[in-house]
Amino acid sequence: MEPLKDAEIIIIGGGAIGCGVAYALAQAGKKDILLLERAEQLGQVTTSQGAGLCGQVRDSAERIKLAMHSVATFRKLQQDPESKPDWNEVGSLRIALSQKRADEFRQLKKAADEAGLEAEFIDQQAASRRWPGMNLAQATAILWCPSDGFMTPGSVVRAYEHQSRKQGVRFATSARVEQVNCANGRVTGVTTNLGSANCRYLINAAGAHAYHIAKLAGLELPIVPVRHEYFVTVPMPGLSPKLPCFRVPELTLYGRVRDEGLLLGGWENKALSTDPRTYALEGTPPTVQPDWAVLNHFETVFAPIFPGAKASEKKLIGKGWPTFTPDGRFIIGESSRVKGFVMAGGCNAHGISGSGGIGKLLVESLLDPKPGAYAKSLSPDRFTESSWTWPEAIQQARLVYETYYGV
Repeated sequence: MEPLKDAEIIIIGGGAIGCGVAYALAQAGKKDILLLERAEQLGQVTTSQGAGLCGQVRDSAERIKLAMHSVATFRKLQQDPESKPDWNEVGSLRIALSQKRADEFRQLKKAADEAGLEAEFIDQQAASRRWPGMNLAQATAILWCPSDGFMTPGSVVRAYEHQSRKQGVRFATSARVEQVNCANGRVTGVTTNLGSANCRYLINAAGAHAYHIAKLAGLELPIVPVRHEYFVTVPMPGLSPKLPCFRVPELTLYGRVRDEGLLLGGWENKALSTDPRTYALEGTPPTVQPDWAVLNHFETVFAPIFPGAKASEKKLIGKGWPTFTPDGRFIIGESSRVKGFVMAGGCNAHGISGSGGIGKLLVESLLDPKPGAYAKSLSPDRFTESSWTWPEAIQQARLVYETYYGV
């Protein structure tokens, strides 16, 4: 393998975030980019475990526009016949089971209208036509978003890589970062097992190792890996990949069709996290063992809506450690404490689906002389220039997970 060469921008992490950032920067005119991934393949770690849903309905116009940019990115990538993200724009159903949740949906609809996202309330019959087999008799409101969809996480990474390479971005796999080099309060480059390389900007998109990379630069950031699981059943009669994605917030569930089976995942009311300080940069987070009590609970509470889910054979368990932050917001942008060190992490389980929007935010925060208030609010400075403790940060990050669908 040839030795590393210097680059204006070095990105650490070859998952959906790192590759999405490389693509966004290349689109913005930055060509001298080197991406480092310690695994043998891009997208091999957290990204490979993603469920692949992309929903745009959020609680603020800013966040909706960000998700809309991701969808626009996937649509654009899908047009290249050589490498597609496998984007399926099947729409999504968001199902309320209480009046309180229906009221929340009305607020979400207002935010969607403000952002220019098409979303509409539909009745039970219209929803049942879109998802035959679902029992929606108890639904108090159903919000339909026709431009939502799903993609294949690994294909998203390959599509980003394909487009980025065409624009001159370089990639190095099996490249383990050992040191972040700094001088006079500024990043100067990295040392890896493949040699050293200098850079002007170092972007940390290292996922569950983002904490460790920040630590090498002298920054302490509360990036907390929290366990997440879903299952996929064997093929079931009547399930077609053209059926919409769905979310049932009261049951903390989401799902879609995958390989003609049911993919069903959810958010636990008692989150399990790991402390990134307990494993080393060269190590890995603890292995996630399938929690059958949790997975079977997902199935049990979903069965009244979709009876076919009950006791279906499960052929695959998706599981991993997406990273969460204490305030539930991304950490994006350059550190004022270590100039040139740029964060793209703490994605709160929006890494793959939000990768297009996150790339846009990073470009704005780095290259725009006057970034917007939202982009500025995601700066790592909010943690490095304030006091916090790890026990509090872990507790709050878990709470973000546990109240993911909170009203």
